[in-house]
Amino acid sequence: MAKALLTKAEITAIHTVVGSELKKFDDDRDAFGGNEAQMDRIKKTIGLNERRVVKEGVTAVDLCEEAVVKLSLESEPDALIFVTQTPDHFQPCNAAVLHGKLGWGEDVAAFDVNLGCSGWVYGLYLASLMIEAGGCERIVLAAGDTLSHAVNPRDRATASLFGDAGSATLLERRSTASKSWFALHTRGSGADFICVPAGAFRHRSDADSRAEEEDADGNFRSPEDLYMNGAEVFNFAMLDEPKAVKEILEYSGKTVDEIDTFAFHQANRYILTNVARRQKIPLEKVPMESVGRFGNLSSASIPGVLCDERSDALLGQEQRLMVSGFGVGLSWASAVLNCGPLKHCLLTKYGEK
Repeated sequence: MAKALLTKAEITAIHTVVGSELKKFDDDRDAFGGNEAQMDRIKKTIGLNERRVVKEGVTAVDLCEEAVVKLSLESEPDALIFVTQTPDHFQPCNAAVLHGKLGWGEDVAAFDVNLGCSGWVYGLYLASLMIEAGGCERIVLAAGDTLSHAVNPRDRATASLFGDAGSATLLERRSTASKSWFALHTRGSGADFICVPAGAFRHRSDADSRAEEEDADGNFRSPEDLYMNGAEVFNFAMLDEPKAVKEILEYSGKTVDEIDTFAFHQANRYILTNVARRQKIPLEKVPMESVGRFGNLSSASIPGVLCDERSDALLGQEQRLMVSGFGVGLSWASAVLNCGPLKHCLLTKYGEK
């Protein structure tokens, strides 16, 4: 089982950059066939209101570059890990592209991790493990996606859900670092539940893969658009995420009362509220307003909610966090760790000075 107790790394700074463009849920009226009653019900139930997206031509590299620059690093890190599922290119990896744009030296290791909503926690694990192994003192974890460019605007299952964001998290070796517990999981039998069926090497891009079709529910998309089986993904989140919370609390030996903040992937308010209630977590410990402001930010979701809703607390004092992401793969990952007081914790819009 993929579990680990690590003791040498801690987060010292986080910055999240969201897209510069504001899109409101009400703007998606065409996708819902003008059914305002359905739109109002969805808005109220899952907390959709508005989201931040990027302009055409802005990528996850651009967002994460700005996030790294905003960290104002005193020196180059030893490694750069880039978590994304919306890369600039099939080759080279985003980490190499970002490394070059930042002008870092050849002694900085750089590689990508192809994960979505669980990716930031996986990235924390990898960065912490590299520091634990002794080869790295400081690692930058970049995590970001521009999924608004992966969805079909006429697909009700996805069009209104996703925002765009990039994040940069600095982890450093500390002799005083607290213990961090990790638990990682995969269910590949659910790989088709969230996927882009065509456009890569299993099904190369061609006229057929770019052709839009209408499904039985009246949604339009091509095989090169993001597909999500909403019912299966919902069941996965509702059944497995409460178990993930229970597992990581038991593994770390912590109780709900001992955790200051439960920072979940911001899927939607309905899921987060029900996960919290099933594990008897007070709702004031579960930040969940960010999804209504920025949308589902995929790999940048957890750093986004920390920067948006817990910045003051993390800048001022140490907080014990439970962080947990779940999504494409199917993949889910959780951790309990101490964080703060941070040197930097802020969320800004792309291009904001």
